[in-house]
Amino acid sequence: MQEVRIRDEYIKLEQAMKLAGAVSMGSEAKMVIQAGEVLVNSEVELRRGKKLRDGDIFTYEDNDYRIVGA
Repeated sequence: MQEVRIRDEYIKLEQAMKLAGAVSMGSEAKMVIQAGEVLVNSEVELRRGKKLRDGDIFTYEDNDYRIVGA
């Protein structure tokens, strides 16, 4: 599981995916999120603006990413 370190209280899903290197551009993140290909805490998430906080986990292409807060 890869850790995604953030400095603020939360990060939006789309931004977290870019920060983690799961996608290269925001438009790519938008497409895969809206297609139902991303899970947040084991549930399909369709909102790219979903706020992720310390301890949340998102999954894309069988890779897990844990948000680690400040």
